Amino acid sequence: MRREEQENIRQRDYAEAMRYMANARDTLQLAKLERNRYKDPKYVRTACGTAYNGVLIALDAFFEIKDIPLPKDDIRKNVKYYRDGIGDANRKMRDNFDDVYKILHLSGYYDGNLNAKMIKEGFDKANLIIDKIKPQQEAV
Repeated sequence: MRREEQENIRQRDYAEAMRYMANARDTLQLAKLERNRYKDPKYVRTACGTAYNGVLIALDAFFEIKDIPLPKDDIRKNVKYYRDGIGDANRKMRDNFDDVYKILHLSGYYDGNLNAKMIKEGFDKANLIIDKIKPQQEAV
């Protein structure tokens, strides 16, 4: 893949992933923070799910740039697909993805965990992954 094509993918998908993260942060603010815990699990779940989906957008772009193949048409992408794909390319990124999956997807989205410190850690690690596809020059 040519460098110009890679940069186009980065610009398109980085902007979309960051839009998801901005929406997730806005939603999280609706959960109201009190003594390092959020008060409303509905907003926490929604925010965590949205942030996790932003990470998946970034990883799909990362895989496209690195020419990591998609699963066959009849197989849905799952956490194993992402872990395996990242593991071959970048071990630290895979560790961050494992944390994002456990914190945002499982604990935040499915379980509705309200611990603000933990959710912040998940968001921070999500941003580290998304930054891997940051364009050289952001589109104006």
